[in-house]
This record gives sequence, structure tokens and C-alpha cells, in this order.
Amino acid sequence: MGVGLQVLPLAITMMAGPQIMSAIVLVTTGRAVRVSLAFLSGILLATAAGVAIARELAGLLGSALHAGGPHSSGFGKAIQIGLIVLLALLALKNYLGRKTAQPPKWLGTLLSASPATGFKTGLLVILSMPSDVLIMLTVGANLEHHNAGFGAALPFLAATLLVAALPLLLYLAFHRKAVRAMPAVRDWMNTHSWLVNIIVCAIFITLVATGA
Repeated sequence: MGVGLQVLPLAITMMAGPQIMSAIVLVTTGRAVRVSLAFLSGILLATAAGVAIARELAGLLGSALHAGGPHSSGFGKAIQIGLIVLLALLALKNYLGRKTAQPPKWLGTLLSASPATGFKTGLLVILSMPSDVLIMLTVGANLEHHNAGFGAALPFLAATLLVAALPLLLYLAFHRKAVRAMPAVRDWMNTHSWLVNIIVCAIFITLVATGA
């Protein structure tokens, strides 16, 4: 897969879960536009930095694996299988705990977020989420595999930013309806966070299994 292909599933997975829930919460605040723009700035910076670092790590790891000879492909396959098993177990854990699942407590604090808090949240929801780290590593490995520079990841960055901006764009385009609808969407995602996490795991298992 080139980074330009299948980029939308990767971008959606990047923002699924607390990430998009944060974006929805922020458009229900008193300073929706300013705080949301700060949040998007954090998302873009964290994703760009993460992909750049992942590209360098993939280059270093790729050199080590090439030096390992014929066993390197087996090592890569083992990592792929390990990721699939780990994600399947995580999905199972979310399903079994669905009745007691609760959204992260910090989401509630975003209702009074300032632009600075929005920016920090944008950074943290990308850099502190294991699923996002895995996706950025996947993109970095793809760049290395195709001997591509950082510029080849721009479609992925743009798609991730677009998905992150959807709540704000809907807010701007359909202000009155969005003001009424967003709290309901936020509440649904809060009560169904376990389902969102399972969907994220399923998407990423598919991407790993198909060599995305």
C-alpha cells in the first residue's frame, strides 16, 4: 500500500474514540471556534511529529532487519501476528466490560476548556493513544518500504485533520442544528465508548492483516 491509498480508514481510526469525542465536546463549549482551532493545531502538530519520528524509526529498524538476513521476514510476520492478537484481546476486553464502560473522566473537563487546553488536548489525544501510535508507526513503515519522503504522508495528515475538523465544520455550516445535535451525539458516544473502541480495533486488525 502506498500512503496515499487506504488513507481514509487510517485517518478515521486515528480519530475514533476519545479523539473525536473530544472534538465533539469542544464544539459545545462557549468558545467553540477558538478552542476547536487550537485543538486541530495540536492534532496536526502531534500527527506530523509522530509520523516523522516513525519514519526515522522505520528506517533504523529496516536497516537492522536487512542486516539480519532471511530471518528478518519471519520477525516482521511475528510482529504482525502479535499486533492482531493484542488488538483482538483488546476488542474482547471492551465487549466483556461494555456494561460498566465509562468514558475518560477528563472529557468532562473539556466543557470549560480554553484554547490552551484545546491545543494540549489535541497533542495528548494523539501522542498518548496506543492505537494512534501504532497507526503512525504503520505510516512510517510504509514510507520506509516505498522509500518515500515525509511529503508522501501529506494525504494522511490532511485526511486526519479533516476527520478531526468534521464537528467544527458541521457546527459552522449548520450552527443552530449542530448546537442542538452535538450534545446528543456526545452523550451517545459517551455511553457507547466500548462499541467505538471495538470498531477501532476491527479496522486496525484489517489494516494490519492486509499489510496496510
